[in-house]
Amino acid sequence: MHGEYKVPGGKLVVVDLEVVDGSIQEFRLAGDFFLEPDDALPLIDQAVNGLSATTDAAGIAAAVRAALPEGAVLLGFTPESVGVAVRRALSRASTWQEYDWEIVHEGPISPNEHLALDQVLTEEVGAGRRGPTLRIWEWDQPAVVIGSFQSLKNEVDPAGAAKYGVEVVRRISGGGAMFMDAGAIISYSLYVPTDLVQGMTFADSYAYLDEWVIEALKSLGIEAYYQPLNDISSTKGKIGGAAQKRLGTGALLHHATMSYDMDGQKMVEVLRIGREKMSDKGTTSAAKRVDPLRSQTGLTRAEIIDRLIGTFTKLYGAHEGHVTEAERARAQELVETKFATREWLERVP
Repeated sequence: MHGEYKVPGGKLVVVDLEVVDGSIQEFRLAGDFFLEPDDALPLIDQAVNGLSATTDAAGIAAAVRAALPEGAVLLGFTPESVGVAVRRALSRASTWQEYDWEIVHEGPISPNEHLALDQVLTEEVGAGRRGPTLRIWEWDQPAVVIGSFQSLKNEVDPAGAAKYGVEVVRRISGGGAMFMDAGAIISYSLYVPTDLVQGMTFADSYAYLDEWVIEALKSLGIEAYYQPLNDISSTKGKIGGAAQKRLGTGALLHHATMSYDMDGQKMVEVLRIGREKMSDKGTTSAAKRVDPLRSQTGLTRAEIIDRLIGTFTKLYGAHEGHVTEAERARAQELVETKFATREWLERVP
């Protein structure tokens, strides 16, 4: 069995192993990481050999850590990343390069249609009727997208929303509210088979699925990094956040929103951003939390999107794609029967 795990912000961890009578045998660790001293490598191999094949990633990491000599230095990987790579091997997880990726970047549609398409395209990937897909959003009206489990009245100020003509909608994934002014943010969705994140915790999968974005931002001169659980950040402040939904059909939705040119004052008039929520972010100003990509790059929104698409294509290979007529019709049906209804929007009043 073979498993690979690219550590977000780090190096590639590669493992090969066999399972004999329920235990891990013939284990070998490799990768482009750095490890001192040299003789720590066979000690790691010995620590994993003989473990039960049902040992979870945390248990494998604990065995690796216990086997390391005092003063050992691991650069670009951790005992936890070894555990993830082993679990990926045991679960026969797939890699990015195994898929024929499609990139969809079409004209503006309504916020609710974006949310409906997220559900439809995830379902299509799970059913095998669509390959893994990256979709870049375009829209021409302001909106607030609240998380699946958020309280509508706690998150949105109706007077502020009315003042600026902001539509309020609810998505199928959890997480926090997104203020989406027209042309002011960059949003994308990934529709992927769950095999791609086999062996990972939910927390691991967030950073793993956004690693390509971090690389793209770094290529633009932004000192970007991932802040657990789901924030894309830089040394100058938060850039955006991600959310996920696993539909139980063999596919998951992972989507993220990054600020390009955020009007912080408008945002705080529309969103009820409480002091308690802001207190753990190290700032008292919501406007300061969201650091626009424009101020860090000087580039247009279109130029940044081009870099994102170019980076994704370079790393994983991809071709241009489109939403099919059948998919769009199904999304429009869901807008009418679910996403645009008061029942859905007020599911948590």
